[in-house]
Amino acid sequence: MTVLVGYAETPEGAAALAFGLEEARRRSTGVAVLVMSGADPEVAADDVPVEVRRPDRNEPDAAGWLLDLAAEISAELIVIGLRRRSPVGKLLLGSQAQQILLQSRVPVIAVKPRPA
Repeated sequence: MTVLVGYAETPEGAAALAFGLEEARRRSTGVAVLVMSGADPEVAADDVPVEVRRPDRNEPDAAGWLLDLAAEISAELIVIGLRRRSPVGKLLLGSQAQQILLQSRVPVIAVKPRPA
């Protein structure tokens, strides 16, 4: 089993990756990182096997890529990053995050970066 991290080159993506690595250590498993945007992350984790992947499709459905990969690798957990939002924005979750949370067949943990 594997912890799957949805990664973008943002503070939210970095928070998701850090949490995913810690969770993989706790579960004694590996991490698969799906790079949805930006550069591949530099992961210094000698104690956790890490596999970095990029979507192999050209369609803009990041949530679909993540859910398909979760099924393909039999992920036991998905970790995604969420942006901080205004009080009104909190009523509406981002469409990609919402799709992942509602359609995933495995638990999803949504993390936020620490305040600056």
